[in-house]
Amino acid sequence: MLTKTRIGGALLLVFCLTYWWLIRDIRLLPFQVNQAFTARTIPELLAIIGSGLAVLCLILPGSGEKPDLKGLDWPRVIGFLVLMSAYGLLIRPLGFLLSTTAFLMIGFTMLGERRIWISAAVAVPLVVGFWVLMTQGLDVYIAPLPAALN
Repeated sequence: MLTKTRIGGALLLVFCLTYWWLIRDIRLLPFQVNQAFTARTIPELLAIIGSGLAVLCLILPGSGEKPDLKGLDWPRVIGFLVLMSAYGLLIRPLGFLLSTTAFLMIGFTMLGERRIWISAAVAVPLVVGFWVLMTQGLDVYIAPLPAALN
């Protein structure tokens, strides 16, 4: 039976397969060809996961229930969309460490954590650890601070 879930699953499958096909156009530098992690790795993973979920939508039986969008916290959703947009705009001027730490701490506050020291105790080591992993472990340059401070 053709339900909304199956139609959505079919459209998602078409999108993911098209996305997977277009990933081939991402150019790799000669030294990246044999690397384990390249510019294609995450897009390929997203295409595989999306295709798998789409197939599940197609083969699993639907519940027949309509989704309840009234129960969502729309102001929080919009707040996170604004926060993510601001993060995207501020990551270059502020640098990775400052902008990502601020992003996480504001996000924690929006989710209900009111103790600043807990937000900082989680965000700072996480951001610094990720930055060290990317720059030292994977040899990917990420500007840690604003250009004026470097």
